[in-house]
Amino acid sequence: MAKKKAATKSKPVESGKLKNKVYLEELARLHVELVKLQEWVQHSGAKVCIVFEGRDGAGKGGTIKALTERVSPRVFRVMALPAPTEREKSQMYVQRYLPHLPAAGEVVIFDRSWYNRAGVERVMGFCTDEQVRTFLTGVPRVEQALVESGIILIKYWLEVSPEEQTRRLKARITDGRKIWKLSPMDLKSYNRWYDYSRARDDMFEATDTEFAPWRVANSNDKRRARLNIISDVLNSIPYEEVPRAKVKLPKRQSPGNYRDPNYPFKYIAEKF
Repeated sequence: MAKKKAATKSKPVESGKLKNKVYLEELARLHVELVKLQEWVQHSGAKVCIVFEGRDGAGKGGTIKALTERVSPRVFRVMALPAPTEREKSQMYVQRYLPHLPAAGEVVIFDRSWYNRAGVERVMGFCTDEQVRTFLTGVPRVEQALVESGIILIKYWLEVSPEEQTRRLKARITDGRKIWKLSPMDLKSYNRWYDYSRARDDMFEATDTEFAPWRVANSNDKRRARLNIISDVLNSIPYEEVPRAKVKLPKRQSPGNYRDPNYPFKYIAEKF
């Protein structure tokens, strides 16, 4: 008999900035549960789709990395689609997203999604007002069809304050590890905070439905946001622990007539 999950029972944490030690301990515990979720998805043939949206610098990428770093990329697939091609621009808007939806035994995570039309495309003038209205009217019907087909659809909006967004974007300028995250589009859209706020508000009003509600995560503290979102994912899916056979390493074969070769292997320099 499969054991029922116990995903969300965690140690109480103090208020204020979350210490790294506590964060790593909680993350490790949640990673164990994500592996159980992965095994259940494969065993049951479940189809899970998780959408991440939010302003630039809200922490979507870091959250997705924390969510996926200990599971199989063959089961947990991350989709971050590039700008549409000329051919894709001529298609029905959601058409290019449909081939990436999960099949049985898959979890697909969209790092930005079809909601680009309600956000960056609207704010930056890449689509018309009529196209936005058409999208906001039609997308609930599309999402209802996804849910009725058996897909578990979970949508997250990461909410960050203007002060914290500014701090994070400035940090990208001086950090050689993060400078690639600061695209020309980020710079163009930075001063349009309230245009994005209006776009978010309209998107929520039209698409925050009973069958596919928006879940809002306060992401001013990245560590807390990651833990809270992963915990919410685990709580939102009725997974169970799948029994697995006890793992035991087999006895290694004897060398027989094998002898180590006298070969000049080209080892890399050991600088560390």
